[in-house]
Amino acid sequence: MILSEVVWLTSVMVGLAVAQQTLEFLADRRVRWLVMPRLLPCVMMIAGVYQDWAVWMLFLYGIVLLHRFDGPYNGGSDKMTMLILACLSAYHLAPDPRWQDTAMAYLALQLVLSYFVSGYIKIIKGDWRRGEALQDVFRFSAYPVSENLRGWATRPKLLCLMSWAVMGFEVAFPLVLLHPYALYLGLLIAGAFHLANACLFGLNRFFWIWLCAYPSLIWFQDRIMV
Repeated sequence: MILSEVVWLTSVMVGLAVAQQTLEFLADRRVRWLVMPRLLPCVMMIAGVYQDWAVWMLFLYGIVLLHRFDGPYNGGSDKMTMLILACLSAYHLAPDPRWQDTAMAYLALQLVLSYFVSGYIKIIKGDWRRGEALQDVFRFSAYPVSENLRGWATRPKLLCLMSWAVMGFEVAFPLVLLHPYALYLGLLIAGAFHLANACLFGLNRFFWIWLCAYPSLIWFQDRIMV
């Protein structure tokens, strides 16, 4: 993909992801009046109409929401949303193609680091290496885990294996930059990981917004292989 196609596709995907995030507030009367205006720039991005203005509107609106909620409302997914919007905003403001490349390359590298750093932080913690962290997630988590799945907390060997599988994949993720096939396999596994978290724990926002950054990494890997 050429960069302009990557930016267009990323903008459409972000528009869909932020629209989904916004619609989740419909049931909350306290804040829905505050977030509903985001739907307009989302529709503009999805339709490909004045995407640059729509991106800037969403980015500035995100800053307003950060101030209103005294930080990210939904943690990591909101941070990734703002990162992508910031990079898209920088792309549209860039004075020449070199700076446009830099803006999207930064997004790709941040995506790689999001996995590597997450894995590194886990692997240096003893409770993750022993599988106890996942035991606590299934046993005590407030996320919408079914009672049957909570029974996994009684299977320490399985959770220890799962812990190492997650940590190993995350710290090895930068290796996907070495070959296109490795990249597509890595993104497939990463997408499946986020989908599993969405199904098991209701972390649906992470699934959609992390996918939005994948086109930039595909473009970036192609560039560095030239």
